Amino acid sequence: MPFARQTLTDLRAQVAQDIAAEIPGAALLRFSNLRIMGNVQAGLANQHFGYIDWISKQAVPFTATQEFLQGWAALKGVVRKGAVAWGGTVTFSGAVNAPLPSGTPLTRADGAQFTTTADGVVGSSGTVTVAAQAVADPTGQTGAWGNMANGTPLSLATAVPNIQATSGVVASTTAIGADIETDDQLRTRMLQAYQAPMQIGSGSQYVTWALGVPGVTRAWASPKGFGAGTVVVYVMLDVSEAAYNGFPQGTNGVATADSPRGLVATGDQLAIANAIYPSQPGTALVYVVSPTAYAVDFTIQGLSGSASQQSAVSAAISALFLRNGAPGGTIDLRDVEAAINAISGLPPWIIQSPTANIVCPTGALPVLGTPSWT
Repeated sequence: MPFARQTLTDLRAQVAQDIAAEIPGAALLRFSNLRIMGNVQAGLANQHFGYIDWISKQAVPFTATQEFLQGWAALKGVVRKGAVAWGGTVTFSGAVNAPLPSGTPLTRADGAQFTTTADGVVGSSGTVTVAAQAVADPTGQTGAWGNMANGTPLSLATAVPNIQATSGVVASTTAIGADIETDDQLRTRMLQAYQAPMQIGSGSQYVTWALGVPGVTRAWASPKGFGAGTVVVYVMLDVSEAAYNGFPQGTNGVATADSPRGLVATGDQLAIANAIYPSQPGTALVYVVSPTAYAVDFTIQGLSGSASQQSAVSAAISALFLRNGAPGGTIDLRDVEAAINAISGLPPWIIQSPTANIVCPTGALPVLGTPSWT
């Protein structure tokens, strides 16, 4: 049974009772010395109880926070993922042989700031492609806000001679922008590491390595997924690629260093594959793959009259898919019913379709399709 911590009001009442019991006839008026001293003692006791309560939370990995959580995670080699700035290449048009120097400030339509990180010169094609990176915002933070799809327009923030100021576009992504990992996200990875079997190259370790890459929020491993000696690692970036429902943007493949043995990935998949490569066993050929979206359409009877209830049901199903979904996995229809039942205030309802458990094709991840309300 958990310890029931007393409130400050309870402690004040208890101290007052103790004083009255020890000093018969004592006058515990509001501003009397005894009343004030009793309140002070109760306040100190409350602070001590609060400190002990906080210490008890830091004493176990499951409830630890901040630097104490990081300490518990470090015991399993799990480190908090810091914020990462988007990095990639951008292409501008201009006069042949016109230079585009490193450090040139760039801007996106929403005002986000970027800068070139390498020198370039316009070639005979009339274009120049240089490396670029997101610049920290006024609070000093980088993160997922800098992510851009190929073809996103960029402009020069300051004029550069013989370079067309509004001709810039994103050519490629080499570093996925990601926000600093929260305590809850770090705790989830840490607990997975504690629960995972200690076997070099096991499927669970590939998942741990993938989740350690900034931006990756979910991962699954399929040993021998593309044949003997291969490992397929499916990944999702639910925050960094929220604009694409969390699905990685790039092409599937292996790390750059594995190019002689397999097709090299691009975009998000390449950044993750390159991050996993130093940890993977030398004989394994690791493919980083984006799941395919498997849209599941629902027909639900009894909820045709309330848009707010429909929205709540859709959100509950999407959250269940996020928790339980796996590439090629199965969603139990009873879990869907339980998720909807957890919403208070719904009238009687029936799921008319699907009528059986949701079985996803190989490599496919369930997502909510178009619900129908009857």
